[in-house]
Amino acid sequence: MTGNPRRMVDLLKERVVPVRDWRLGTRFAVSFALVAAVVIALVGSLAYNTAAFLIRTDEQTEFDTTVESLSRDLRGPAMNPFSGGNGPTLLHSDSFTYQAITPDGGLQVQVRGGQPVRFLPVTDEDREIAAEEQAGVVHTREDAAHGEEYRIATVSLGGGSGAIQIGQRLSPTESMLDSLATQMLGVGGAVLIGAGVAGWLIGRRVTGRLVRLTEAAEYVSATGRLDYPVPGGEPAARQAAGDEVGRLGNAFSAMLARLAGSKEEQRRLVQNASHELRTPLTSLRTNVSVMRRFEQLPPEGRQQLLDDLQGETRELTDLVDELVQLATDSREDEQPTDVELGALAERVAARTRRRTGREVTVDADGTVVHGRPGALERALSNPVENAAKFDPDGAEPVEIVVREGRVEVRDRGPGVDEQELEHIFERFFRATSARSMPGSGLGLSMVHDIVSAHGGRVLAANRPGGGAVVGFWLPPRSEGDPAADRRD
Repeated sequence: MTGNPRRMVDLLKERVVPVRDWRLGTRFAVSFALVAAVVIALVGSLAYNTAAFLIRTDEQTEFDTTVESLSRDLRGPAMNPFSGGNGPTLLHSDSFTYQAITPDGGLQVQVRGGQPVRFLPVTDEDREIAAEEQAGVVHTREDAAHGEEYRIATVSLGGGSGAIQIGQRLSPTESMLDSLATQMLGVGGAVLIGAGVAGWLIGRRVTGRLVRLTEAAEYVSATGRLDYPVPGGEPAARQAAGDEVGRLGNAFSAMLARLAGSKEEQRRLVQNASHELRTPLTSLRTNVSVMRRFEQLPPEGRQQLLDDLQGETRELTDLVDELVQLATDSREDEQPTDVELGALAERVAARTRRRTGREVTVDADGTVVHGRPGALERALSNPVENAAKFDPDGAEPVEIVVREGRVEVRDRGPGVDEQELEHIFERFFRATSARSMPGSGLGLSMVHDIVSAHGGRVLAANRPGGGAVVGFWLPPRSEGDPAADRRD
C-alpha cells in the first residue's frame, strides 16, 4: 500500500471504534473472553506445571533408581556386563541406552540387528571415572547428542577396568510435554472462543430487548405516537420475563398503555367539551345578535334576553370550572383528614337552601371518614344541586341521609330511565329527562372520580313513588383504625 503515511494513520483511527462506543453485546463478549482468558491462563499454567513436574520427577526417580541399582551390583565381584558372563543384563529401551568405556578409552555398545549405532558423548570426567580403582563411583550430567537431550550417568567398574554409561533420553518426555501444552492451548482457545460466543449470545439476548426499548422510546419521542409494540408487553412475555430487562419492558409497556389511555381520554375530553361548549356559545352568539335591537324590544323581551344571557353565562362558567377541575385534577392537592359526613351534609344543605330556596333536610349519624374535605363536599353538593335543579317546584324536600358511610340524596324529580342508570356517572352523559335542562354532564362523573379516589363506590336508583336516589358509599373510619394512615 502506498500513499501518505499520516493519511493512512488517520484512516486507521477512523475505522477503530473507541471502547466507550462499543455496543453492549460487544462489551459482554469481550468481557467474557477476557475473564475466560485469565482463568484459562491460570488453570492451564497450574495444570501444565504440575503435570510437567510429576513426569520429570518420575523420570528422575527412575534414572536415579537404575543408576543406584547398577552401582550396587558393580560393587560386588568384578564383572563386565559386555563379556557375556553373569553380570547384569543391560538392554536398550525407548528411554534408556547403555555403553561401556574400556580402560584405553574405547567404547563398546550392544547392537541389535538393523538398528543404527549411536554412541553417548564421553568427556574427560567420564574417562577419569573409568580409571577409578573403586567400583560403583557415579558421575552424572546432562548432554546432547544426535539432536536429542540426554541425562547421562557414568559408573566405574573398579580396578581401572572401565565404566558403564547409562543415558536417559529426555526428548520423548519433552515432546510429550510440548504435545500436552499444545493440546491445552487448543482446548483453552476453544474455551476462549466459546466464552466469547456465549458472551455475545447473552449480550445479544439482553441487549436485543434493550435495543427494542430504545427504538420504542426514540419512536415515541420523534413521532409522539404511543402505538409502538414494546417487547415484554404481551401477556405471555409478562408472565415469562422475570429478569430486570423483562420487568423494564413490562413497566415501559404499562407506561405507554397508560399514556395512550390518558391521551385518548384527553382527546375524548376535548371533543366532548367542544361539543358541550358549542351549545351555550351558540346561544350567547344569538342573544348578542339580538342585543343589537335591544332598544326595539318590548320590556318583557328585554328582561327575557337579559335572563337568557345571565343563565347562559352562568352555565358556561360552571362548565369551564368543571372542565378545569377535571383536566387538572386539582383536588389531589388537598390534604386528607378526618371528615364527619353529617357536618359535611349540613354545610351542603345550607348552601343549597341559600342558592335555590328549596328545602333540604339532613338525617345523619356520626359517621367519620378519612378523605379530602373539599373534594368530598363537591361530591355531595353535585347530586344535591341536581335534585334541586331537576325538581325546582317540588313540594317535598330534598333529603340527605347518612348511615354508616352510605350517603343518599333523595328527591321527587322525574327520575332516571332504568336503562340509563348505569351510565349517569359517565362523562358528558345526560339522561333523557335532563337534556332540556342546563348542565354539562360532568358533575356526576366528577363524583365518581372523587369517590373512587377515596376507596368508595357510587350508587344510583329510582325512588319508589317517583324520584331518584343518587349517592355514594365511603369506608367509615373507626377509632384506632390505622388503615386510613396507610391510605394517606
